[in-house]
Amino acid sequence: MTEVPQRCLDCLVRDTSLCASMSDCELATLSTFGRRREVGAGQVITWAGDQNSGCANVVSGALKVSASTADGREQIVGLLFPGDFVGQLFVTEASLTVTALTDTDLCTFPRASFEKALHTYPRMERLLLERTMASLDEARERMLALGRKDARERVAGFLLELAERTGSLDPTGHVRVQIPISRGEMAGFLGLTIETVSRHLTRLKTAGIIEFAKGERDCTIVNRRSLEAIANPG
Repeated sequence: MTEVPQRCLDCLVRDTSLCASMSDCELATLSTFGRRREVGAGQVITWAGDQNSGCANVVSGALKVSASTADGREQIVGLLFPGDFVGQLFVTEASLTVTALTDTDLCTFPRASFEKALHTYPRMERLLLERTMASLDEARERMLALGRKDARERVAGFLLELAERTGSLDPTGHVRVQIPISRGEMAGFLGLTIETVSRHLTRLKTAGIIEFAKGERDCTIVNRRSLEAIANPG
């Protein structure tokens, strides 16, 4: 029996990525064609229109998934964090661009080999389907938010989502989050203007609900209950 390599045993997302559904024997087999890859902040991993040759699990860092509008502007359609799956399976051409927002560590797989593995390991295939459906639900919720929620609620909801996905407790018990995108990118993602995003972040700070330690990226949620009340009124 092939042994699980040390890099898998030490993997930070072994219990939260697709690999969590696999036995040690299955994981060892998958590891025979998996490779770790480090990418720097700002590096494009996949361009829309490229041959779709690979997929990956995010081990650490953050990625943005974007599409181009008819007039050539970038629209962020998703953010990926540790434990998330990167790639479009069963298609030959990538339709979205994936870019590293921070220094990012990936566990990559050739697409063809990974697709074969899905047929071999039904539990992994089921978990991938569940995650795909969850991503669709998130997209629907974002569409609902763009149509029904006001700017204040969208900004608060975005910070809460980051807290749930990547937040960590500081020594005082407050939740610290690193905002991985600029305010301009946040505005596009939330369907707002950069002035509106900046105004509502400032209001949340003035109200003592959030704090910024270093510039506009290092955010601490001081009063999570108040932020939740804003994001989900009623």
